[in-house]
Amino acid sequence: MSRVAKSPVNVPKGVEVTLNDRALSVKGGKGSLSLALTDGIQVLQEGEELTVSYDSDAHKAMAGTTRMLVNNMVVGVSTGWQKKLVLNGVGYRAKAEGSVLNLTLGLSHPVNYELPEGVSAETPTQTEVVVSGIDKQAVGQAAAEIRAFRPPEPYKGKGIRYADEHVRRKDAKKK
Repeated sequence: MSRVAKSPVNVPKGVEVTLNDRALSVKGGKGSLSLALTDGIQVLQEGEELTVSYDSDAHKAMAGTTRMLVNNMVVGVSTGWQKKLVLNGVGYRAKAEGSVLNLTLGLSHPVNYELPEGVSAETPTQTEVVVSGIDKQAVGQAAAEIRAFRPPEPYKGKGIRYADEHVRRKDAKKK
């Protein structure tokens, strides 16, 4: 068995897991998520733990992937996921208004980014954006799309970067 798939997923209090024939749904305080299971993969519930098993070696790789998807669903509906972005540059600002994120990034026009369903953004300061939601993939994709408007450049460090990202700086042109 895959090493990742061997470890069980702990289900915290307040999270309800429903196993159907080829589907798994997880419901918690923040919302609900569902996952369609691939053929050859089984998810078994034993008390407060979920374990993943597979039929043959052909499904070995999907067992670890399925275990991590189930774990991400359980964490998402119980505590949620978030990504922090930092805007670095003169005049770079962000403002969240409902499901639209208004960005001023030194372009000739302001950028209005429509957030996907299930993802929210807040701006604690003008240069910080916190993208949050229950689906880890949707939160990461939205943060990557926001970052893609102005990726950090290596000479001055201007652009949008993740809060835990380190931008490797280069020296200017030598004479």
